Amino acid sequence: MGQKTHPYGFRLGIVKVWRSRYFARRNFPELLKEDELIRKYLKTRLSHAAIADIHIERKPGKVTVTVHTGRPGVVIGKRGAEVDKLRDELTQLTGK
Repeated sequence: MGQKTHPYGFRLGIVKVWRSRYFARRNFPELLKEDELIRKYLKTRLSHAAIADIHIERKPGKVTVTVHTGRPGVVIGKRGAEVDKLRDELTQLTGK
């Protein structure tokens, strides 16, 4: 009986990219929980925006969330109002 390989892990680095990009020695579990909280919140908040993927990148003192969507106008809103509102909501959610 052969060993089974997870399809997402098999394609990483070739066709797909990491969903989260950062390095943390001590507080990795807390950051992972925060990543899942951000993803879950964005998927429920923007369920009507046809979200394909969410990438989270962390640098010292800064978190960058990139949302790949099929309907960017719904996410951005008029003159970026929805983006500003989302940024404020995520700041309250994570406390950062």
